[in-house]
Amino acid sequence: MAKKKYIISVIQLNLNNTPANNLVKCTEWVKKAASKGAEVILLPELYSSHYFCQSEDTENFALAEPLYGTSFKAFSALAKELGVVIIVPFFEKRMAGVYHNSAYIIDTDGTEAGLYRKMHIPDDPHFYEKFYFTPGDLGFKNIPTKKGNIGTLICWDQWYPEAARLTALQGAEVLFYPTAIGWHPQEKEEFGEKQHGAWMNVMKGHAVANGVYVAAANRIGLEKYLPDTNGIEFWGSSFICGPQGEILAQASNDQEEILMAEVDLDLQENVRQNWPFLRDRRIDMYGSITKRAID
Repeated sequence: MAKKKYIISVIQLNLNNTPANNLVKCTEWVKKAASKGAEVILLPELYSSHYFCQSEDTENFALAEPLYGTSFKAFSALAKELGVVIIVPFFEKRMAGVYHNSAYIIDTDGTEAGLYRKMHIPDDPHFYEKFYFTPGDLGFKNIPTKKGNIGTLICWDQWYPEAARLTALQGAEVLFYPTAIGWHPQEKEEFGEKQHGAWMNVMKGHAVANGVYVAAANRIGLEKYLPDTNGIEFWGSSFICGPQGEILAQASNDQEEILMAEVDLDLQENVRQNWPFLRDRRIDMYGSITKRAID
């Protein structure tokens, strides 16, 4: 039986180096989090490289790895060694010409508890993800682990209440969002505060509407590897919030950090009893939600 309380952790990192270096770095940071008592540990989106989606370049497909390759082998062994759950976001090569933005959920014994493939794929200036990633086909899932029931969504999925709802309705106690989001430096002064605020507010809203914990792990640093561009300044600010949207832990904009917070299932149940949003859903009236627009 899963415990009534467990500790989750978010790791915020600068990930500008080569895959081999990032693997070593992330392994070390996972060990640090576990030594502090973390039981479920989240890494940022596409942990193994710089954020290559700033350009459309077929050479970047060389960064992808097949299922159960380097990342799975390394973090599977680490999860078993430490007795923790690790969420490992990676660039998946499914077959020639078919790639996904994915995440392993690795259980405490080193086995795969679940696999998630990013469902919503953006195409914005310097976030050219549609060039690289096929939309996920595994759906939204609650993933039972030996520590608790967790749901993993990825970055752009953050903006969609439907994704959070469908994951929570299956029993997820925590929604984990590995993330790579930042400012275009030339826009930061004018739009930066609103963009950052919207990002936090929408996820806090998912926590409130579903009575779940939410944890987001972002990267930090200016990634400016393309000539004649301003790059992307990743804004950090990773956080964990409780089922009423209350901030339990939050990172800085520019420092590598480990965040920790306790998931309390008795508290979650109490919140849902007093704010019974799931009880009062009018499921008989929501059929049109599957339409692109209601004309």
